[in-house]
Amino acid sequence: MQANELRDTDYKEFLAPAKLNLFLHVVNKRADGYHNIQTVFQLINLYDHIYIKTNTSGNICRVSDHSLIQENDDLTIKAAHLLKPFSKNHSGADIFIKKTIPMGAGLGGGSSDAATTLIALNYLWHCQLTQKELQELALKLGADVPFFIFGQNAWAEGVGEKLSPFSIPARNYLVLAPNQKVSTKEVFESLELTKDRIPLKIAGFSDELDFKNLANDLEKGVLKKFRDISLIFDWLSQFGHVKMTGSGSCIFMPLSSIDQGKEILEKRPQDTLGFVVRGIDNHPHLNLMLG
Repeated sequence: MQANELRDTDYKEFLAPAKLNLFLHVVNKRADGYHNIQTVFQLINLYDHIYIKTNTSGNICRVSDHSLIQENDDLTIKAAHLLKPFSKNHSGADIFIKKTIPMGAGLGGGSSDAATTLIALNYLWHCQLTQKELQELALKLGADVPFFIFGQNAWAEGVGEKLSPFSIPARNYLVLAPNQKVSTKEVFESLELTKDRIPLKIAGFSDELDFKNLANDLEKGVLKKFRDISLIFDWLSQFGHVKMTGSGSCIFMPLSSIDQGKEILEKRPQDTLGFVVRGIDNHPHLNLMLG
């Protein structure tokens, strides 16, 4: 099934936005094997499109073809099954995803798809879970998923689930996606922490924070391991201050203008995807969680 086949059907469309990590500090390793981090999540207007049609059969079915992900491993399907006990007995859904956000890129596409599925089905199935309850459910799917339920730019701590609203000045970004996927799990497992980082204090930050003074602690390891990403990182660095988002592979830089971004995109290395994006303040479906 193709996305254009959905226009005249009973499918309803929902948007799943990508995110950037404007910085990422790894504070320490926890006893459970995960890592405590500090980061600022910035929502951007790059979206996956999720189409959902409810049914009364009780079946949850993925009708889009993601050959790279088995249906049992698809976070959107997991999200639907996780929410199903809170729905009416015969609630089901057919789910189609049109991917735009590159996979394995540090942009949170899979997490955002799962969060939007929870938001959408909570509304369509009349589950009536609160935003906080959805966040608690979302954590079972992954550390980034609660952020997308939180639905606004945030300062994050813990494994990424402790969230506080964070105001970010309006800004455009250039995002480059190398043709290489990076495993978040492998990046964290290979991380060598010589000592615990001193945690930053959110109270010490202002809306005019200059993010070029902050780092992504995962960046060095990824650039060392993945030569192609390193080469693209070095190429983009000639135009401005460049960072990697999340555990990679995407890299980004703030822009002085949209035209600057378009000019750089025209010169980008082969085998890369590129996007000029705008930072947004809220998830497009935040209203569905706030009633």
